[in-house]
Amino acid sequence: MTPILVLDHFYLSISLLVTIGYQLLGFAIAWTFQFDKITDFTGGSNVFILSLLTWLLGGNFSARNILANVFVMVWAVRLATFLLYRVLKYGSDSRFDDIRSHFFKFLGFWVGQIIWVWTISLPLTILNSPALSERSSYAVWGKATDILGVIFFWIGWSFETSADLHKFMYKASNPPKDKPIDVGLWKWSRHPSYFGEMLCWWGIWLICVTPSLHGSLSPSTKAAQYGAVVSPLFTMSLLLFASGLPTAEKPQARKFYLLSYPPPGSEEDHSSATRRTVESNVEDDSSTTPVARLAASSAWANYQAYRSQTSILLPLPPALYRRLPRFVKQTILCDWPMYEFKPERDLQG
Repeated sequence: MTPILVLDHFYLSISLLVTIGYQLLGFAIAWTFQFDKITDFTGGSNVFILSLLTWLLGGNFSARNILANVFVMVWAVRLATFLLYRVLKYGSDSRFDDIRSHFFKFLGFWVGQIIWVWTISLPLTILNSPALSERSSYAVWGKATDILGVIFFWIGWSFETSADLHKFMYKASNPPKDKPIDVGLWKWSRHPSYFGEMLCWWGIWLICVTPSLHGSLSPSTKAAQYGAVVSPLFTMSLLLFASGLPTAEKPQARKFYLLSYPPPGSEEDHSSATRRTVESNVEDDSSTTPVARLAASSAWANYQAYRSQTSILLPLPPALYRRLPRFVKQTILCDWPMYEFKPERDLQG
């Protein structure tokens, strides 16, 4: 099938224009009605649209293109539907509470989503483009990078999907507030879904870059495919330094710390004092009082124990991780000091 040339040989312009239009439409709807039901849905669905659009325009239905496009569309459908269901179930997304009513702050989120969608889609956009449609110079399916990419993607997608499901079911079970989630994959990693996300996009890039590694493509096409490595690198950067671990680690630690050590004069502090008074006068009461005392006093200790034996990203058995040197944890395994919550520093102000 002859590819349809639209604006440029790599489909960079058309994919960017479609993304800008789709995201600005989403922003207009969300801003007008002041809700955030579609914010994450528009991200995942936009990736799906770019995959399908560039695939149909390029008309390349070889094994590599079929698998790469199906993988990305499966990833996008799973993410978009899960996040939509979650926000509909809980009613709103607390991330937007402080920016939903501020035009430019709220718009900033959508601009960021434009950059995210377009960037992570680059490997597939280029693979589908006319620049790679010449089959005579196209590497046949089955190279080592193809196989490795498939393995990476399916391990990553399985981790991401399972982790989200485990956490969703855990929250629905009305778990104790004084203990962090430690079921399923969360017993082996504090952020298994982030680990899976990174693997997914490294897998997609490996599949998509294979023609440049084993085919006879032009220098500009090879440069474009190699340059598309910004997709998995951008994903890693976001999760390691921006919207991932930095926004998850300290807030979670802070929550458990304040459960154990509520600020003086707060409602939680008053409740804890009341419980301590009751417990000191009714020491033989074995009903709910000891449980309340445990929830008020051991949350921080529970979290510290969980943190000491659970890898921040790479899933590892707790028995193994607990015994690793601190240096290894804080370097190779990415549990960097920047993520650590220190009450004397992070509770100031």
